[in-house]
Amino acid sequence: MPAQERPNFLWSLFTLKCPRCRRGPMFTDPNAWKLRRTLKMPERCPECSQPFELEVGFWYGTGYVSYGLSFFFSVATFLAWWVLVGLSTEDSRFFLWMGLNAFFLVVLQPWIMRLSRVVWLYCFVSYDPDYKQTNVREFDYKTDSYYRKGGEQGTDDPAK
Repeated sequence: MPAQERPNFLWSLFTLKCPRCRRGPMFTDPNAWKLRRTLKMPERCPECSQPFELEVGFWYGTGYVSYGLSFFFSVATFLAWWVLVGLSTEDSRFFLWMGLNAFFLVVLQPWIMRLSRVVWLYCFVSYDPDYKQTNVREFDYKTDSYYRKGGEQGTDDPAK
């Protein structure tokens, strides 16, 4: 892929690429089903040096994204089941759908967990077409001002 070509947003999202360059892999192992290494990530993107953990506890928000993705998947499979197979009170088709949906959610859970991390990071880091020429934005949790109480002012305060 030529350097000036803009990578596709959805392709980069679903192939779990860095949001800043859309080229670097976000996970060290491409196989999500090696469960001991499912969420193992490098500290920074190997392509653009974007840090992946933006602040302490950053990944806690991925639980909400994972829940939303699982809910969306369940609604989509329910609608597909309803259209293709149908629902009836006369037999156990609904319970068959519930069993198949639960099975697929368990099997897809490692990939859903990875995708939720990628979606969460995409919410906070935007694409930079000139990522090779621009510096990575450093986050303020690395400075003392991040840990001060609201009224305290220090020497590294930009307002002083």
